[in-house]
Amino acid sequence: METILSPHSFTPLFTNTKTLSSQSYKPNKSNSLYFSNPISCSIKNDPFKSLATPTSLFSSLQNGLAALAISLALSFSPVLPSLASEFDVLNDGPPKETYVVDDAGVLNRVTKSDLKRLLSDLESRKNFRINFITVRKLTSLATPTSLFSSLQNGLAALAISLALSFSPVLPSLASEFDVLNDGPPKETYVVDDAGVLNRVTKSDLKRLLSDLESRKNFRINFITVRKLTSKADAFEYADQVLERWYPSVEDGNNKGIVVLVTSQKEGAVTGGPDFVKAVGDTILDATVSENLPVLAVDEKYNEAVYSSAKRLVAAIDGLPDPGGPALKDSKRESNFKTKEETEEKRGQFSLVVGGLLVIAFVVPMAQYYAYVSRK
Repeated sequence: METILSPHSFTPLFTNTKTLSSQSYKPNKSNSLYFSNPISCSIKNDPFKSLATPTSLFSSLQNGLAALAISLALSFSPVLPSLASEFDVLNDGPPKETYVVDDAGVLNRVTKSDLKRLLSDLESRKNFRINFITVRKLTSLATPTSLFSSLQNGLAALAISLALSFSPVLPSLASEFDVLNDGPPKETYVVDDAGVLNRVTKSDLKRLLSDLESRKNFRINFITVRKLTSKADAFEYADQVLERWYPSVEDGNNKGIVVLVTSQKEGAVTGGPDFVKAVGDTILDATVSENLPVLAVDEKYNEAVYSSAKRLVAAIDGLPDPGGPALKDSKRESNFKTKEETEEKRGQFSLVVGGLLVIAFVVPMAQYYAYVSRK
């Protein structure tokens, strides 16, 4: 008998959810710098909320291939079904009160009792001890005993390597979601999940940003991650971090978040309305388009983060803009000949080619004529 529940029956599951919004939060066209939607938060945060739907056909294909490879690994691997069995027998040592280790579970109670009576009598009379062991299957990660075992191990290894290669989640699953769930740092202003900032940069950031917070009551947190899997770009992830760390309007009003994605060489700046107003759209856009990506391309992550921090702090203090890094002139000189040079050389090339053609035809004919005349 099946019971079908109406959607209204699930309503109590969401009674603790509340929506926070404010009229002061107005959408801005520049880089998603304002809260564009009402901020929803609940008592229980789901760390895998962002892992819902693949964002592209390529991501769907990646997930499908990863799932297929994992299923192949489970199918072909001769180790997984009974790995614990035989090694537990090895590690547990000999039985103390009996003479049987029935790991396969095939011996009944009568047989075990008879064996105990027989073997204990032998041990008491002759001082010989015999232990019986049953296991379901031997895997023994040593040399395969047959061609089929070798093929099994090879296919299992190939499937596992495919699963690790195609899975887009495994390498960075903990990274970006740990940043979301751990909340804002308490004793510092940096979450260096990518591990690209040195101790000097972190110390300089702490001194600069703590001074700003004590004077202006603005807090800026810097985040570095290696790769994003849940969001399309750094701006979406920065907005998500701001909403998760500061779910209420009052908490996020004077907070700023700067995200640097090292693998994609891009960054984003987002924050509450007071923070955005204090910094200004011009400096925000310049920081995102100059400081973060330009220096990240050269892997100068420390300089990218610290120069961005100085630029944002100067804007909040009303000081002149220190500016961003100069764009490198990537224009290269052409190695092609100009039209004039080509025309100048064309006559020489024609003369050389014509001479070679004459030699190729005349020399063999002269040789043949000399050969015939000699006869």
